[in-house]
Amino acid sequence: MKEIKTVDAVGHVICHDISQIIPGGKRGVPFKKGHIVREEDIAVLHSLGKMHLFVWEPDENLVHENEAAAILYGLIGGINTKGNEPSEGKITVTAAVDGVLRIDKDRLFALNMTDDAAVAARHDFAPVRKGDSLAATRIIPLFIEKEKLQTIREIGVGAPILNVLPYKHMKVGIVTTGNEVYEGLIQDGFAPILRKKLAEFDVEDLGQIIVPDDNESATKAILKFKEEGADLILVTGGMSVDPDDRTPLAIRNTGAEVITYGTPVFPGAMFLVSYLEGSVVLGLPGGLLHSKRSMFDILLPRILAGIRIENEDIKALGLGGLCLNCETCVFPICGFGAV
Repeated sequence: MKEIKTVDAVGHVICHDISQIIPGGKRGVPFKKGHIVREEDIAVLHSLGKMHLFVWEPDENLVHENEAAAILYGLIGGINTKGNEPSEGKITVTAAVDGVLRIDKDRLFALNMTDDAAVAARHDFAPVRKGDSLAATRIIPLFIEKEKLQTIREIGVGAPILNVLPYKHMKVGIVTTGNEVYEGLIQDGFAPILRKKLAEFDVEDLGQIIVPDDNESATKAILKFKEEGADLILVTGGMSVDPDDRTPLAIRNTGAEVITYGTPVFPGAMFLVSYLEGSVVLGLPGGLLHSKRSMFDILLPRILAGIRIENEDIKALGLGGLCLNCETCVFPICGFGAV
């Protein structure tokens, strides 16, 4: 670093914090280390008694933290993301649309292993709304060597590390199974809960079909919604291993490809995920009726973002798959469903 007159400091980088005593005994820092002096800063610096400044001497082998942060954001920021202007080497990445955050976790880890780059992100598959923070990035040193920056660039080659997949408009049908509901002995409580959850997204309600505990009736109802163009068909009840619980058989008899029947997630252990010629058919166990959040809440955003659910995706949810039934639920801002 070198000492220069403040009037000659425009464009130079301050190499130490400049403090200000605020009336009342408080201490402020109007200029932080790394600040690039602007023309309008000169009068302010003079008012603080700073007639000389210590600034960094130019070095063609070094890149300032703000410039390096912009390069870092260019590597990680992808589809439907936004970044603010770099400040003190930091950029906050936000969602440009409602959707599901996808992260290349291996390359994110590799970036952080360089020691000179830091990226703190939300978890993969996190459901987000427009304007939500996705990640914060910064370069650790005030200046970074070009050689180290090149290493960071090489890690970022290829597709962006952070992307937001937008929610799609989908048609949804509900099939309710159960003799007690079909015969009017009790009122169905499942559909109102599902509709409340679905109302948070861009979906078209095709209605509800109530059938008895008869796998043939359930199969016909599923196929009817399929013919009506349903993208997502929710089949409630009859998902346990009891002999008269026939919903899994009804779903299989449609010709659907069953991805999984049973999950390492609680609530939602007897959940079924399947695909019927591109439409998603879910078997929802009755236990979800009494749960604030469940396997359904984890998978619904992914499905509505057009993400195909694979068996390994389900098994990965064992880590983070236990809902703690907190008195005040803050899902999805919690560990439930985080991978």
